[in-house]
Amino acid sequence: MDEAVTASPQTQPAALAEPTEPVRANWITLLFLANIGLWLAIYAPIQVLLPEQVASLHDHITKNGMPSGADAVLLSVVIGVGAIASLVANPIVGTLSDRTTHPRGRRHPWTVGCALTGALGIAIVAASPSVPVMAVGWFVAELGLGGMLATLTAALPDRVPVNQRGWLGALIGISQMLGTVLGALIVTVIITRMSAGYAACAIIVVAFAVLFAFRTPDEPLPVKYKPSLPVAATLRRMWVSPRQNPDFGWGWLTHFLINLGNDLGTLYLLYFLARAAHYHDPQTGLLILMALYAVALLIAGAACGTLSDRSGRRKPFIVGAAIVMALAAALLAASPTWHMALVAAPLLGAGFGTYWAAAPALLTQVLPAAADRAKDLGIINIAYSLPLVVAPLAAGVVLGLMNSYSALFALAGVVTVIAGLTVSRVRSVR
Repeated sequence: MDEAVTASPQTQPAALAEPTEPVRANWITLLFLANIGLWLAIYAPIQVLLPEQVASLHDHITKNGMPSGADAVLLSVVIGVGAIASLVANPIVGTLSDRTTHPRGRRHPWTVGCALTGALGIAIVAASPSVPVMAVGWFVAELGLGGMLATLTAALPDRVPVNQRGWLGALIGISQMLGTVLGALIVTVIITRMSAGYAACAIIVVAFAVLFAFRTPDEPLPVKYKPSLPVAATLRRMWVSPRQNPDFGWGWLTHFLINLGNDLGTLYLLYFLARAAHYHDPQTGLLILMALYAVALLIAGAACGTLSDRSGRRKPFIVGAAIVMALAAALLAASPTWHMALVAAPLLGAGFGTYWAAAPALLTQVLPAAADRAKDLGIINIAYSLPLVVAPLAAGVVLGLMNSYSALFALAGVVTVIAGLTVSRVRSVR
């Protein structure tokens, strides 16, 4: 059995010890910026640049016999291919970082390397002359960005004590939303050329990753605590049995369903505004909705994160979040209009902010072993990446066969309600 696993708390190195010292404002700020850069590089392309580029290429190939309206399906393919890359990269990079004995630490070298890989993929997408090349580029981009997500997520259990994780988890959720909104703002208002928008995403994610890696500590893993199994054998052990670790399994399922519901409700907003709500300026409309979403997420996340830490309770906040998110989806399903979207957007944001106020704390409290934190969180992050595969497929079916955004939002509401039920099965966290 590995030494890193069997060592007593008294003999564990700092890299494996349970953190007890509260993290300071400088570390929090730099982690916040690194997360903003990550989410900006993911969602500015997904919500604005990729749909625009697919639509542009689609306009060309429609003249050569491609059915009108197939751009939504093509976008689903590109996003889905990238999500598969992220799904693979998360646990693998997490596993490899758990074994890393670099003097700069276990996580930081991977954070920078993955950010550079993500930037390379974004550059390929920007130069793509066709949808297949776009898919290849986005696959490379998501390999890097998915790996970066694994290392940044591991920072929470690596350095943050349990009684500070609710508030910081909310901050991570806020960073996701701010990255999304800032990305949309940058590539629609500040920078209007598509290639320049992609370049801005690549530069920002690398700059913030480097800043975090070189200005914050990352405890190195002593060589003697490196797992003794070969890498191939370690990768085969990535599976975490939900039978042996039921709370981990239920936590993973809850995270998957919440993210799936959120993705179903947000990934196709640009097309929804143009084709169902018939809003006169879909890009501006998207910015308005995302701003409402972001403000509500920020307020709910900050307030509920503090309450969650003070009470030590996580599950009631997650259940409440699922109810609010399902209500937002139900409103849009009943009335897929611009005016109802103005009501639903802040509701969805408040629900997702409340979820992020409690979920990271709960998920880090059900990890099986300190020596495998990043690997296990990489598996948790599959619950973020997999919905980006499932949601485009489901949306492609619903929009392709039924051409109904009401049905799409109804589906989002159903899976979110189920998430509120699955979290109740977690027993070790209140």
